[in-house]
Amino acid sequence: MSSRTLTLVGAVAVASAGAFFAGRMTASGPAAGEHAAADAALSAKSGARGSGADAGDAAGGRRFGSDRDGKDRAAANRGEKAIARMEEVMRLTDPMERSKAWLDFINTIDPAEFESVVGSFRGQGLTNTRMAEYSMLLTAWAKKDPLQALAYAEANTGNRFARNTILTSWAATDPDAAIRWAQEHHTAGEGEGNPWMIGVIQGIAASDPERASQLLAEMPFSEERGEAMAALLPHLLAQGAEKAQAWVESISDDQLKQGAISRLAETLAIKDPAGTAEWLTRNPGEASQRSMDDVISAWMAQDQDSAIAYYKALPAGLDRSNALRGVANNLAMSDPQAAADFIDEHAADANDRVYQQLAWNVYGKDPGLAANSIAKITDAREQERMYSRMLDGWLRRDPQAATTWINGATLPQNVQQRLQRRMQEQQQRQQ
Repeated sequence: MSSRTLTLVGAVAVASAGAFFAGRMTASGPAAGEHAAADAALSAKSGARGSGADAGDAAGGRRFGSDRDGKDRAAANRGEKAIARMEEVMRLTDPMERSKAWLDFINTIDPAEFESVVGSFRGQGLTNTRMAEYSMLLTAWAKKDPLQALAYAEANTGNRFARNTILTSWAATDPDAAIRWAQEHHTAGEGEGNPWMIGVIQGIAASDPERASQLLAEMPFSEERGEAMAALLPHLLAQGAEKAQAWVESISDDQLKQGAISRLAETLAIKDPAGTAEWLTRNPGEASQRSMDDVISAWMAQDQDSAIAYYKALPAGLDRSNALRGVANNLAMSDPQAAADFIDEHAADANDRVYQQLAWNVYGKDPGLAANSIAKITDAREQERMYSRMLDGWLRRDPQAATTWINGATLPQNVQQRLQRRMQEQQQRQQ
């Protein structure tokens, strides 16, 4: 891809980047009038420098000032024409026609015109539907003058989106320079990763996943590292599930590895829940325990008989209990009683997490069944916490049914006393 041409494939990739970061947008940017004022001030400042070039030669000074003024006017005219072309494209309503016209337009923008065009675009408001176009505009600017684009973004935007979009484009063509910029423009705080590395990693992930992985590993445990991982994983998956799994298994930082296992399992389970479940059993740990139920639940949605057969074939232990939770979670979505019955049939595999998850899954449809499952939790503190949260909500939603169940249940004494006080208070408010 040449530096002056954006292909449709590139446009789609940038649009995806826009979708990833769109949730971080917090402001629509300065209004067009603010940009106009800034441009006018800059022109006035430049004119003042030119007109005072040589006090001893008035004619020469006028000639120099006239030349500079002429260049400023020409640049302003070009910017106005570019904005007019942009506004013409933005009036198109057919999505395909507009996308093609937008690509054609951004390929014609001169580097000197980008600031005016971007300022005008932002001044009209950054809505979710226009984020892909904004991404493409920033990407095109980065291909022609990344430092100018970043300087503008630093001065005019108050969020990460613009700078990371520009860095993604820049890193794809000059990773060393983009990495230096990201390192030089970040002062690390406690528990904070370098936010600019997210764009850099996304930019080099396709061409150099090994280097992208190294940059990711160098980031401290943080929200930013999680975002950077999310940017890297799709590129690793493009090389195949086995290579992506091998990459995860090679990670030495256990926190990073567990996070990668969870994210990768979530993605792989959509197409291959059986293979993903097997992979999790080969990589025991916190992430495997958290993810197994989701993988089995996804498998149940595709092939219930195979998923249940897999659960039953597992040896007794934590993997089997986690798989039971996945089976029950899926059954509970359509038939809460069937889920509870299935757990009762396989009570030897049911641990506190199984009953806790069942309670939350069936509470909306059958709060009495949910409360019955809480009674089977063996951890007294967790059981009390679940009773308090669930029964309080049931009392507010359906006081008559909740009171009937509470009066007929055998509850821990402190739970019973607290609920009795709550029911009395509720009766007094109703009187």
